[in-house]
Amino acid sequence: MRGGMGNMQNMMKQMQKMQKKMAEAQEQLGEERIEGTSGGGMVTVTVTGHKEIVDVQIKPEAVDPDDVEMLQDLVLAAVNDALKKADELTNNTMGQFTKGLNMPF
Repeated sequence: MRGGMGNMQNMMKQMQKMQKKMAEAQEQLGEERIEGTSGGGMVTVTVTGHKEIVDVQIKPEAVDPDDVEMLQDLVLAAVNDALKKADELTNNTMGQFTKGLNMPF
């Protein structure tokens, strides 16, 4: 019976170690900068790994007063591109922790 308790403590230690590593990885994601673009680079949106938009750049030629809708679409597309890449990065980064662990998170 005593061995069982030791195993339990060991498992808890492992989990705590992993949680610490996960927290560090989450923090690093927040420092990552991911760019999404559209219109062949006419609009560039930069997000963090936490999906916060930190920068939007629009080239002057993308600004057409007669076609504001096109610019809106370009911004939307760039934002979605950046968020998709941020998701992929998050999945790749955090995926290493959930691999081999059949636990619902």
